[in-house]
Amino acid sequence: QVQLVESGGGLVQAGGSLRLSCAASGSIFRFSTMAWYRQSPGKQRELVAGISSGGVTNYPDSVKGRFTISRDNTQNTVNLQMNSLKPEDTAVYYCNARSPYYDCWGQGTQVTVSS
Repeated sequence: QVQLVESGGGLVQAGGSLRLSCAASGSIFRFSTMAWYRQSPGKQRELVAGISSGGVTNYPDSVKGRFTISRDNTQNTVNLQMNSLKPEDTAVYYCNARSPYYDCWGQGTQVTVSS
């Protein structure tokens, strides 16, 4: 299993930037597919960004060009750089670690974008 702790959320004005970080425990981090998801009230949890163990990234159209996911396998961290934030980006953001053997989630961090 992998334990995940997110940080870096907060309140920002529209057009601003935030950087989320996720610290993972366990030596199996480097084998995990890592991702960031978000969930806002009344909506389903949705994928924001993903990065494979080999560093291949994927993004939905809603954040492509604005968000960047990265990982550091020596520090067991995965980051999400969010630029040009919009009010609709407001949500709780969750870090996820996945493999064929586990599917682990962090506790979430709130991101609020004011207009």
